[in-house]
Amino acid sequence: MSLTCVNPVKEKLRKGKVSLGSWMQIGHPAVAEILAQVGFDWIALDMEHSDMSVRDFTDAARGMQGRGPHVPYGALPLARVRENDTLAIRQVLDSGAWGVIVPLVNSADEAKRAVQAAKFPPQGIRGTAFFRGNDYGLSFTEYMEHANREGLVIVMIETKEGVESIEEILAVEGVDGVFIGPYDLSLSYGIPGKLSDPLMTKARKKVLEACRGARKAAGIHVVQSDKGALEATIEEGFTFIGLGMDTLFLDRSARETLQNALSAVKDR
Repeated sequence: MSLTCVNPVKEKLRKGKVSLGSWMQIGHPAVAEILAQVGFDWIALDMEHSDMSVRDFTDAARGMQGRGPHVPYGALPLARVRENDTLAIRQVLDSGAWGVIVPLVNSADEAKRAVQAAKFPPQGIRGTAFFRGNDYGLSFTEYMEHANREGLVIVMIETKEGVESIEEILAVEGVDGVFIGPYDLSLSYGIPGKLSDPLMTKARKKVLEACRGARKAAGIHVVQSDKGALEATIEEGFTFIGLGMDTLFLDRSARETLQNALSAVKDR
């Protein structure tokens, strides 16, 4: 099998274009399939702040990729792994992830650890096996070359230490970009949930300036997403943007449906 397809998300980011994705915490393939059909570029399956297992990830990735792990359609499966751990990163990549989002990266050494885990030798230390990522061995050698070239490695900036080390983190070869976790970052600054605080504005600006200088992607999660918030985020310079999440979509839609229904049946 010839693995010639490019990672469409990575290609957009290389060109400085905006890539819109979303977040998934409900580990069910039907949810993944529905979100993939919406039109997002990518869906990040959150294995850090949910009970999602590696098997749940694999099944969800299948739901997004009905024509096989190397034929992207709808949305590309990414994994926000539970921690910066070699095994955690290896397992989701072996299961068909096209990239990883690695939490709590605070230094260049921690960024190097993430890249090493995600890349095969000589770029890294990732081991290999016959599993879904390489078509159960049918694309053994080709897959290693393809994964090293097209696999996406995004590291998360969630602490003030990460912000202070941003230039060194971005200088690590193999890091394609960074992703601000706004709520955890606000916790680190002692201003939980105050995303518009001047400290947060200053931190975002520092990260964005460093990304521009390094010619790498700046990402952020716009959790409470609306058109105005998205436009402001793009105007700032972010290009790798997560919009909302499955749990919020479900909650909002259900509430809106019930409110409309109650309005229609009042006084009856």
